Amino acid sequence: MLYVRSLAFNFVFYVNLIVQMILWTPYYFLSPRHRAWFVPKFWSRSCMWLYDKIAGTRSDITGQENLPEGSFILAPKHQSFWDAIAFFPFLQDPLYILKRELTWIPFFGWYIMKMRMIPVHRGSRSKALKAVVAATKEEMARNPRQLIIYPEGTRRAPGDEPAYKYGIVEIYTQLGVPVVPVAHVAGLYWPRRKFLRYPGTIKARFLQPIPPGLGKEEFMARLIGETEAACDQMLVEASRAPNPPALPPTAVKRLRELGAKA
Repeated sequence: MLYVRSLAFNFVFYVNLIVQMILWTPYYFLSPRHRAWFVPKFWSRSCMWLYDKIAGTRSDITGQENLPEGSFILAPKHQSFWDAIAFFPFLQDPLYILKRELTWIPFFGWYIMKMRMIPVHRGSRSKALKAVVAATKEEMARNPRQLIIYPEGTRRAPGDEPAYKYGIVEIYTQLGVPVVPVAHVAGLYWPRRKFLRYPGTIKARFLQPIPPGLGKEEFMARLIGETEAACDQMLVEASRAPNPPALPPTAVKRLRELGAKA
């Protein structure tokens, strides 16, 4: 049943994306941007509903009281495609940094550009970072926006050694807005590079915001320490659930390390 439900969800997930993208096109492109946000947010919620009903995986996202008013940076763990779509319904006007090539995809790229996302040209990292900071400042000056950035850059398996990139430190320093870390272990249920979708409950939490103005080392230490501590706690809870998901080797190793410390 795990294979059947996983295949069924993956099929319905992409059908849902294509159908909604086509059906909502007139409303989306004829509406003002603040109203058009209804479409991708509705799509996200429908994906979470389908994930629950077909794969048997609930999404329990808490900590909304920790989201500041106005502009801020949202810094989630990046383990799964789940964390790329689950959080923006909770944000007023989310802002993504993405590869420029994505804007060339018919329909999908048009949807992206409607929301004034920030495309990045692959090349010099220093030039790309400067361009990102400048574009983000411009967007936040125009309207309060919430920048979603994954501090580790690429998806990593649950329990894997943290590998936070220095880019978020520079962005934090330059923008001067709070950073809200987000902890979760979604990779246990929606693994990267696999089609299996394990049943259970994905728990995620918006943590206490890190205020602007901290030194670079202090900020990085807080971001890593608070995020990883919360993720470790969620990993332990998931492993002790009545029907735990299959644990990757990285998660098993981390649980042993936590057990040894305890």
